[in-house]
Amino acid sequence: MAVSLVITRITVEVGVSKMITVVANLKGGSGKSTVSFNLAIWLAEQGFEVQALDLDPQLTLHDVARIRKEEGHEPELNVIAQETPDFNTSIKLEMVIDVGAANQAGMREAIRNADRVIIPVPPSQPDVWATQRFLKTVREAREGVSKELEIYVFVNRADTHHAVRESDDTAAALAQLPGIKLLPQRLYQRTIYRRSMSEGLAVFELWRGSKGAEEFETFARALYQ
Repeated sequence: MAVSLVITRITVEVGVSKMITVVANLKGGSGKSTVSFNLAIWLAEQGFEVQALDLDPQLTLHDVARIRKEEGHEPELNVIAQETPDFNTSIKLEMVIDVGAANQAGMREAIRNADRVIIPVPPSQPDVWATQRFLKTVREAREGVSKELEIYVFVNRADTHHAVRESDDTAAALAQLPGIKLLPQRLYQRTIYRRSMSEGLAVFELWRGSKGAEEFETFARALYQ
């Protein structure tokens, strides 16, 4: 399983609060690392302080951040490779955590401490089934936790051709799952996402005004209203 965690520091009149967002999916290839990286950079551009942890043995988030640093892109994304997130210390930054199936303990700890879980779902029936199984994992990880949890799903890598129905069918199936909220915003299967990641850039940095940049902006703002 690949999991990403986002912890937000938001300054308000009464002080500082944090939001922990886990981006996860049971199946590989869901685009989780791409979503996490772009979201972290978007938050940094909005003025949030961002820290990333990579708990996934594949270290995708760590690698793209390294490329970003080598290329001198700003803002810089700091990524720390760890096995288990530490929630015993005070969390002051927006934090993105990436974890794979080989790190079950890290994944469950991230979900247990989360305020929000976001599940990217590619347009296919097997991915819907995987989402159903993952929701059971989330419930198990939250046993004994009183803090309220928000669970969002959205269609990721959606079809760009209007005649292809898989994305709509997937969204309709996800809408039937209990205890979750289906985001109407979709991210589409676009080459610009792969190209931007290979250059250490968010999609909206590589080509502002592109369809990919506009759709991610809409997606991110729906999450952080």
